[in-house]
Parts: sequence; C-alpha cells; structure tokens
Amino acid sequence: MRWNRPTAAWLVLAACVACGKAPEPTNASPTPAPEPAARSIVPAHAKPFETEHYTISSTTTDTATQAVAAAVESLYRAYHAFFELPADAGRARKLKLILYRDRQEFSAYNTSMPWAEAYYRMPYCHAYYSHGVANPYHWMLHEATHQLNAEVAGIAKAKWMNEGLASYFGASHLRDGVLAPGSIDTDAYPIWWVADMPLSGALQRDLDQGALIGLRDLIANTGPPISGRYLNVYYIEYWSLSHFLFHYERGKYARGYRQLLRGDGSVAAFEAAIGPLDRVQAEWYGYLLEKKAELGGEPEVGWRVPVADAANAADRRD
Repeated sequence: MRWNRPTAAWLVLAACVACGKAPEPTNASPTPAPEPAARSIVPAHAKPFETEHYTISSTTTDTATQAVAAAVESLYRAYHAFFELPADAGRARKLKLILYRDRQEFSAYNTSMPWAEAYYRMPYCHAYYSHGVANPYHWMLHEATHQLNAEVAGIAKAKWMNEGLASYFGASHLRDGVLAPGSIDTDAYPIWWVADMPLSGALQRDLDQGALIGLRDLIANTGPPISGRYLNVYYIEYWSLSHFLFHYERGKYARGYRQLLRGDGSVAAFEAAIGPLDRVQAEWYGYLLEKKAELGGEPEVGWRVPVADAANAADRRD
C-alpha cells in the first residue's frame, strides 16, 4: 500500500494528541516534511564484479557471482554466434546486472510484477541466485537475453518474440561453460511445466477449454491476462513457438523466423514470413505434443496434423 506523506501540521497534531495538549493556532502555511531519500536501484551492500562484457552488482557469495558471470558470458558468446552479430556489437559499454543473494532479498527490491522471479528494466537485469539447485542461473539468462535483444541486437520487439527468445536461450543447456542454444534443460523455467500440460491431443478441444492460447492471440497479444492459470501456458507457448520455428523439420521455418525477428512480429508479418496461421498452429501443436512426451508427459497416441485442415487453412482464416 502507498501511504501519503503527512504535512508538518499533521505531525504536530499527532505529537500534541500523544502528550495530551492541543496545538497552538497558527496562520502560517504548513511546512512540508522533507521527501525521504529514494532507495538506490543497486543495493548499498552490493559488491561490483566485472567481466569482459558485464558489470555485476552482487549481494551473494563470490562463488555464486562467478557462476552467474560465467553463465552470462557464455550466453553472450552463444547469442552473438547464433545471430552472426559483428564481433564489436554491444561493446560500446558493459551490460549491467544486479544479482541478489536469494529470492527474499530480490522480492524486497522487486518493482516489477509481484509474481516475477526476475526482470529486465533498462539498463539493469535483476535476478537472484538459487542456492542448492541444478540450474541456479536460468532466471538471469532469461533476463540477459531480453537485454541482448534490446541493447545489442535490436531485435524481437514484439512480446511473443521477445519472451520466446528469452525462454529459448534461458532454458538451453549450459555444459562445461558452453551454452548450446536449443538444447532443452529440464531444470529451467518453463520446461519443468511442459510435461504437466493437460493436452488432449485434439487441438480445437484444447483451445476451447483454455488449455492453450491460440496462435493469433499469442502473436497479436490479445489473449487472456498473463497471470493465474494462464501464466505458465503463455511461457510454455512463448518457448515452444520459438523452438518450433528454429527447429521444426530441420529448420524449415528458421530463415523466415530470423527475418521476422527484425520486424514488428505482427500477424501479417508472420504469415508473410512463415505461412498461414491455421497450418502453422496445427504443426506447432503436434511439435508441442512431441516435446511433452519427450519430457515425461503422457504421449498422445495416434495424433497427427489433420491433412484436410492444413490443405484448407487459407479458407478458414478469419
């Protein structure tokens, strides 16, 4: 809750009531109390840590800070290679990260959504270190990808692409100091929820029952609020759609998606670069079912892309 700052007159009145005296009448205008000093974005007790491409303000241990630093540097290299960026792209100044010692401290400084585990607000990525887990840096990798999109590559301005890339890189395996884009890390969000998706194997049924958000709504950002029962659905779809567009049928749509990332990401641009929404949605749904089965979910036996639907997709578009 936000409290209004009291005036000096009200402070005097409060003091007088407390001591049993009435305040003396005055014709003077009340003098405003001084504004409290704004809390710094960077915690005062944070230690600076420098890497080749990042400045990290950290309140966690040196060992944890070094682990996150190595992870984001690996992301930086992998991202540059993946998009074939010039070697000097993003080198004008170092990127800024704030790493909190734990979730409790992060929550005390969080100015994003209450449910956020991390966030990026230019020029800082905010995330916490999760001690004792298999992947303690995936939240920072997700936000650092947003930062690379905005401050280095200047791509993925539409929400579905921005979140899709952040989830794609943030949930990729990091082994021996090397991040492998597209490899799936089951210890990262949102991957750990994929196997539990309540998918029936019937696309329209799942759309009607709210188990999925339709492709048009996802791209146009016209679906239900990103909260509650839909929060994980959105992020699974953001991740899986980017993964699908890069890897489906040996990268069938990868070139078109890379072109799309440089534009506005609208429905019209999507159909021009990738194809009709109905056809792509059916293919993507099948791909998601396959990933669900691979990640331990119940396989949808006998499901396949409806041939008639794919062939007549153009006739069924809105």
